[in-house]
Amino acid sequence: MKIISWICLLFISLTVEAASPVKALLERIDKGASNKFIIEQVGSDIEFFELDQKGDKVVIRGNNPVSIATGLNWYLKYYAGIHLSWNGMQAKLPENLPAVSHKERHETNMKYRYDFNYCTYSYSMAFWDWKRWEEEIDWMALHGINLPLAMVGTDGVWFNVLKKLGYKKEEINEFIAGPGFQGWWLMNNLEGWGGPNPDSWYKQQIALQQRIVKRMREYGIKPVFPGYSGMVPHNAKEKLKLNVSDPGLWCGYRRPAFLLPTDPRFQEIASLYYKELNRLYGKADFYSMDPFHEGGSVAGVDLDAAGKAIMQAMKKNNPEAIWIAQAWQTNPHPQMIENMKAGDMIVLDLFAESRPQWGDPESTWCRKNGFGQHDWIYCMLLNYGGNVGLHGKMSHVIDGFYRAKESLFGKTLRGVGMTMEGSENNPVMFELLTELPWRPERFDKDEWLKSYTIARYGKINSTVQDAWTLLSNSIYNCPPESTQQGTHESLFCARPSDHPYQVSSWSEMSDYYDPNDVIRAASMMVSVADQFIGNNNFEYDLVDIVRQAIAEKGRLVEKVVEAAFASGDKTLYNAAANKFLQLILFQDELLGTRSEFTVGNWINQARSLGNTPEEKELYEWNARVQITTWGNRNAANKGGLRDYAHKEWNGILKDFYYVRWKSWFDYQNQILRGESPDMIDFYALEEIWVKDTQTYNSFFKEDCVATVKKIWTEVFLQ
Repeated sequence: MKIISWICLLFISLTVEAASPVKALLERIDKGASNKFIIEQVGSDIEFFELDQKGDKVVIRGNNPVSIATGLNWYLKYYAGIHLSWNGMQAKLPENLPAVSHKERHETNMKYRYDFNYCTYSYSMAFWDWKRWEEEIDWMALHGINLPLAMVGTDGVWFNVLKKLGYKKEEINEFIAGPGFQGWWLMNNLEGWGGPNPDSWYKQQIALQQRIVKRMREYGIKPVFPGYSGMVPHNAKEKLKLNVSDPGLWCGYRRPAFLLPTDPRFQEIASLYYKELNRLYGKADFYSMDPFHEGGSVAGVDLDAAGKAIMQAMKKNNPEAIWIAQAWQTNPHPQMIENMKAGDMIVLDLFAESRPQWGDPESTWCRKNGFGQHDWIYCMLLNYGGNVGLHGKMSHVIDGFYRAKESLFGKTLRGVGMTMEGSENNPVMFELLTELPWRPERFDKDEWLKSYTIARYGKINSTVQDAWTLLSNSIYNCPPESTQQGTHESLFCARPSDHPYQVSSWSEMSDYYDPNDVIRAASMMVSVADQFIGNNNFEYDLVDIVRQAIAEKGRLVEKVVEAAFASGDKTLYNAAANKFLQLILFQDELLGTRSEFTVGNWINQARSLGNTPEEKELYEWNARVQITTWGNRNAANKGGLRDYAHKEWNGILKDFYYVRWKSWFDYQNQILRGESPDMIDFYALEEIWVKDTQTYNSFFKEDCVATVKKIWTEVFLQ
C-alpha cells in the first residue's frame, strides 16, 4: 500500500512540475487565470489534448506541455472567444469560464510542427528583446510548435571558433554579418554585410539565446540549432591552408568558402564548432544545415562525400541528432542525401503551398521520387521579405496538406511547418496552418472561417463574416498554380518607372483577384467598426484590410497617370499624380493608428539594443537599409535586392516612398513640357533616407476607428 501511495505522490509531483510551464503561461495571459484551470499531463505515445470539466474548473489535458498549451488555445478560441495573436498575447478571461459540456479530444500523428525560416530572423526578429521573444515562445506553444529554428547567438559561436583558429577580431567582424543580415550569412550567401558588430552585440545575443532555449526546453520544445555545414571565411584557403571550393557570388555579394570534405581538418573544425555551440547553449537533437543555398556553385565538390562529412560531424557531436534541411530550388542536392539512412534527416518542403517538392507531379519544382527515404514536413512560406499585404491560398493550403497526407509520399510526412520569410502578418493563414495537424480530415474553409471570426473578435457579426468570406474567395484565394512570392505588392512602395507593376525583383506577381472585392470587404468592415471600438484584433484587421483597399485604389489611379502621360494630357496627368500622392499620405496617416504598421516600431526596436550612440546608429542603419536598398549600390541595382523587403508602413510612406514618387512625377512633368531632364539616380535618392536618423514614433493612437472612418470617407466617398 505504501508503495502504491508513493507512486501516486510521485506521479502527482511529476504532473505538477510538468504542467508548470502552462500554469506560468496562463499567468502571463491574465494574472490569476491559472487558478481557473486544472492542468493534467498524462503519459502517452500519442500526441493529444483533451478539454474536460471538473466542477467549476476547465480541465486541459495532454501528453506534454506543448500539447496542453495547444488545448488551452483551442479552448480560449472556441469556447471563450479569445484569440491570442502575436500583437496581443494578453486577455481578460471571464470570471466564470464557459463550461466544457462534453469531453473533446484531438490527436495527431504529425509528430513535428516546425517554425521559422532563416530569413524570419532577419526580416522580423533581428531586433527582438527578451520580452518579445517570451511572447513568441508562448505563441508557439499555444499553436503546437515543438520544432523551431533557434539561431540567435550563433554569431557568438562563430566569433569564438574563429578566434581559436587564429583570426583577429577585425577579421572575424569582416566575416560575420550585421544584425539585419545574419539570416543570409548563416545560409552561406554573404559575409560581413551590415557589420562590424560591437563586442556588446555578441554578449547580448548569447545571453538572449540562453534565455530563449531555456524557455523552449521548459515547454519541451526542441530547438533546431544551425549546425556545421562546411562554411568557412572566403580567405580560409590562405589563412588556414585549407582545401576549399568557391561557391561564387550571391546577388553581387561574395559567398563564404566551402571546406571540402576531403580536407583532413573538416572534422576538426566541425568538432570545434559543435564544442563551442554545446558550451554556450547545450546539445540539441536537431541541427539545420543548408550548404550551397540558392545557387551556390558545387563545382569540384563530391556531393555524396560532402553530405556524409556533414552528417558524420553532427553524429559525432550527438549520435541521436537529426539533420534538418530546407528544400529550396535544387537544395538539398539529391546526390548529397540519397545515400543517408532513413531517420537521420528531415526535409522541409519550404514552399509546399506553391512549389511543392514532395512528389506532386503538377509542381514546377517536383522531385519525382520526393525526398526518397527521408522524412519531410509540409511547409507554408506565404510571406517574402516581410512585405505588408493580405495574401494566401486558404482553400489550397487545406487541400494540399490532405492530398500530400493521402498520397504515396504521405508515409514519410511527419508534420507541418511555418517557413515565412517575415512573420507578424496574415494571422488568419498561420492560424489555419497550425490547426491542420489536429484535424484528421478535410474540412470546409467557409465553416472554419466563421469559427475563426467569432474566436478572433469574441462575438458573432454576420457583416464581418461576409467580409471575410469575400476576402477568402478573392485575395486569400491565390490560384494553386501561382508561384508569386507573397503578397500582391503595393504600388506605393515600387521604385517608379514608365509602367510599374511589381515592387521586388522576383515577385512573379499576376492579377488573380478583383481589387473591388477587397474594397467591398473593407467597406463592410468599416460599416460595423463602431461595434468593435477597443477590440484589439478587430482594429488591427480593420486597419490592415483598409490599407489593402487604399493600395488597390492607388494601383487603379496610377493607370490613369500612365494613360495621361502617354496622351500628353498635362492637366489630367497632374490631377491623377496629385491624387496618387495624396493616397500615399492617407495611407501613412491610416497606418499611424497601429504601432505594428509604423517604421518607428522597427527602428526603435533596433536602437533600443544599442548601448552607445554609435551602436544605436549602426543598428538603426541596419534596420533602414534592409527595408529599402537592402544592399550596396551594386547589390541593390544589379543584384536585384532593392525594395525586396519593402514595408508599407507609417513614416516610410511619407518620407521615402512619397519622395520617390514626387521626384518621378516632377521628372515626367519636365518631359511633358518638352524638356530633357537627367534620369533620376534612385539609389542616391534612397540613400538619403537610409543614412538619416530622423526620430519616428511607434505608438497606438486612441482614435483608431474614428481615423479609419475619416480616411475612408476622404478616399472612397468624396
